[in-house]
Amino acid sequence: MQKKRSLHTELTHCNCLALRQAARQVTQLYDRYLAREGLTTNQYSILAKLARLGPLSINELAEMMVMDRTTTGRAVRPLERDKLVSIGPGEDGRTRVIHLTPMGERRAKAALILWREAQKEFEDSYGAAEAAQLRSVLADVVAAA
Repeated sequence: MQKKRSLHTELTHCNCLALRQAARQVTQLYDRYLAREGLTTNQYSILAKLARLGPLSINELAEMMVMDRTTTGRAVRPLERDKLVSIGPGEDGRTRVIHLTPMGERRAKAALILWREAQKEFEDSYGAAEAAQLRSVLADVVAAA
């Protein structure tokens, strides 16, 4: 019995586990909404970044998404396959730049409505002020890590 309590105590004091569990729960909530537009939360985040910022190199997108370049490249492939983004050479020929296509722009706009619904459900459940504070704290975590 003592071993179970010890393991439980370790897990409830593990920052990494707590963050991963919360991230999985919130991602599942947003994924349920975005699935109606055929997107995952990660895919929507990429489309939204491109819609907001314009074309980005894979390295720039990876940095903004706090992902490694390889993972970002894999995440972009289905979007390219579905013609939501196009990938072409950058200015120096060595970099690859991701562009939002007109179809991708339409899907991002449609998904924004669903994202807002997910955002509202989360904030209704967790609290709008608490959610704003959580985003601020998590931005600090990202900056510190």
